[in-house]
Amino acid sequence: MNSYTHALTRDQASKLRTRLAESGFQFSPKQYTLFFAQKNNLSVAVYEKGPKILVQGKGVEEFVQFELEPKILGEAKLGYEEVHSPEMFEPHFGVDESGKGDFFGPLVVAGVYVDRGIARRLVGAGVQDSKRVGSDARIRALAETIRKGTAGLVETVLIGPERYNELYQKFGNLNKLLGWGHARVIENLLAKKSDCPRALSDQFADARVIEQSLLRHGRKIQIEQRTKAESDIAVAAASILAREAFINWLERRGKELGLRLERGVSANVKEAAKKLVEANGPQVLRGLAKVHFRTAHEIAPDDYAAPSPRGNWRK
Repeated sequence: MNSYTHALTRDQASKLRTRLAESGFQFSPKQYTLFFAQKNNLSVAVYEKGPKILVQGKGVEEFVQFELEPKILGEAKLGYEEVHSPEMFEPHFGVDESGKGDFFGPLVVAGVYVDRGIARRLVGAGVQDSKRVGSDARIRALAETIRKGTAGLVETVLIGPERYNELYQKFGNLNKLLGWGHARVIENLLAKKSDCPRALSDQFADARVIEQSLLRHGRKIQIEQRTKAESDIAVAAASILAREAFINWLERRGKELGLRLERGVSANVKEAAKKLVEANGPQVLRGLAKVHFRTAHEIAPDDYAAPSPRGNWRK
């Protein structure tokens, strides 16, 4: 293991700083951090956002197991995953997506098969939920590790903006579109590993949304959804592969256009979309963005309808 991240409270961050100083770590300024410390070939950064700790270098596992967990976090997790989450090491698919909240770019759904051996390899390699990974370079490195560590038992379905917009109009509902994408990934994985008994994903809709989209291969597999499914190693690995495909698409298309395609739905995203429409007309967005987002209507109100108001949710 060469890196580790975990959320901290402010009190835990303060306690850790004191502990590091007492242990001979040297502190130096680093942007966006509460503090950054190094000793020998081990570095500890605690970022303002979260706060969140990132441990990197030589001796990460020992530091986490013998210093961070018992003395700061008050829990022992690293190395005890099979005790705390035995189901994570049983044969199953993990499925996750990337891009659903981003105006520009595709929706990507990815899946990964794990059994006990594969799960152990991925845990040991430091695979974790993509939202906890701070750089594109690290996402790409982990994605390569996942592909090698699973002997190719992975699947990625990239739904480009043009196809996404067609499907969204057909389904009229993001959950149904997600269910369709998840079902395609599960079907494709079952073609490679037909005896897999279970597929796990994050809770986004009634499981029947996925089940109804499954074809011949997937009729017998158990579909499981739960909140915070990304704590499962297979789902975390799927999130990495989905994120890699998403950022690669944005980077490639941005270079072709000579314009950075920003992520999310920020003011910078809206500004980039305005430039594209001014240069190419409003229809350019259909091949680059999710046009049911409010951003499309705000930029080209005559071409893209305003999203329907959300009604009050009822159980």
